[in-house]
Amino acid sequence: MTALSVSTSSPTALRADALVVGVAKGPKGLVVAAGAEAVTEAFEGRLADLLSTLGATGAEGEAVKLPAPSGAKAGFVLAVGLGEAAESYSAETLRRAAGVAGRTLAGAKKAGLALPAETAEEVEAVALGALLGAYDFSAYRTGEGGKEPVGELTVLTSRKGSKDAKAAIERATVLGEEMNRARDLVNTPPNDLNPKSFASIAQSVGKEHGLKVEVLDEKALTKGGFGGILGVGNGSANPPRLVKIAYTHPKAKSTLAFIGKGITYDSGGISLKPAGHNETMKCDMAGAAAVFAAVVAAKRLGLAVNVTGWLALAENMPSGTATRPGDVLRMYGGKTVEVLNTDAEGRLVLADAIVRAGEEGPDAIVDVATLTGAMVLALGDRTFGVMGGTDEYRDKLHAVAGRAGEQSWPMPMPAEMRKGMDSPIADIANMGNRMGGGLVAGLFLKEFVAEGIDWAHLDIAGPAFHESAPFGYTPKGGTGSAVRTLVQLAAETAQG
Repeated sequence: MTALSVSTSSPTALRADALVVGVAKGPKGLVVAAGAEAVTEAFEGRLADLLSTLGATGAEGEAVKLPAPSGAKAGFVLAVGLGEAAESYSAETLRRAAGVAGRTLAGAKKAGLALPAETAEEVEAVALGALLGAYDFSAYRTGEGGKEPVGELTVLTSRKGSKDAKAAIERATVLGEEMNRARDLVNTPPNDLNPKSFASIAQSVGKEHGLKVEVLDEKALTKGGFGGILGVGNGSANPPRLVKIAYTHPKAKSTLAFIGKGITYDSGGISLKPAGHNETMKCDMAGAAAVFAAVVAAKRLGLAVNVTGWLALAENMPSGTATRPGDVLRMYGGKTVEVLNTDAEGRLVLADAIVRAGEEGPDAIVDVATLTGAMVLALGDRTFGVMGGTDEYRDKLHAVAGRAGEQSWPMPMPAEMRKGMDSPIADIANMGNRMGGGLVAGLFLKEFVAEGIDWAHLDIAGPAFHESAPFGYTPKGGTGSAVRTLVQLAAETAQG
């Protein structure tokens, strides 16, 4: 596991395998960013020229190595691109550049990050980006399956920026480790991660961090009338679970309920997915992974807010006991749903959990789910959609996501689209208009939210699982999408 630290030492005095500096595109060519002045001096002012000779342009995502100068105690210098030169760089720019460094430095024992880091926010951004970039899921590789992640990353900051640097490193460590926990869960093959084993992990981690964990197995779900979760899980040999993981703070004045879709594998059920759409469906529990990680992070950060996570876990499989298109499920709370498509299963497990969470009277409910392919078509694979019970709360979550560094976009829930889910035999159908399917799913969930409770829905179907080459601090596979947004919401709620 990669360790984070902070130091006010000169970059050239740090004993390390590598020193990381930032470079950018200036009006007259390559420029070296703040934080690396001592490194430039050690190169007798020629660092930018040397890097230009090696092909460096300062473009985002770029990484160029060169031997360290005489007098420096590091083995080599790694220059990472920041994009266009600026007086100061956004937290996201720093996170991405540090993420490139974290990935590039795999195999190194120690590296110093001499990137712009004069404020606590910049220190945290550099540290978090580097820790996320260093992530590697190697649990199933044998032999020479790849290099170990960099062992230690030291963020180098000025004396001016050192006041709150230690707290910034601690926050980055918690956020990074919990996002990586979510990534590990998403990347775990479905033959090893099913509802029962996921629940066991929650119990183990909950015990480790002093969180209260309750698990409802298939018998308890049947007794409680959780028809949505049971209906989705009926076709699998691995029965469903509903997990409640709760963090309470003695000084908390508000309570948040986070609900995660946890379909540990989604075949589509009887409405079987077509060829080419099954291979990555282990990621359909990314919402539950995000919720789980966020609750643990809130506890580790000691936020003065009560946070309860609900993990709605099921495996959606076709079999003789599976729910059929045309079946009617009686959901938790009594509402009936006609199932027209068993591949619209996420909204069914979420609905049960939303009603159950609402019984405890939280101030707000936020559900997170890889819910609809329609959201990917609308927003692409790097942005999640945000819907809400009111436009005001939706916009609040959109703003919170932005402050957390995650890309999101506020989506409408047109009232006229509700009619498409009218059923001749049940209270509502689980499908409606084909066009705008992501909005239809949000309207379905809204039906189960109790009055008087703020509610938002995050559809992370796009950014939860990255199938292309890594970029910035984002690896191939599980990304940890929405963890930062949930933790940011908890932190801001704690601050009033």
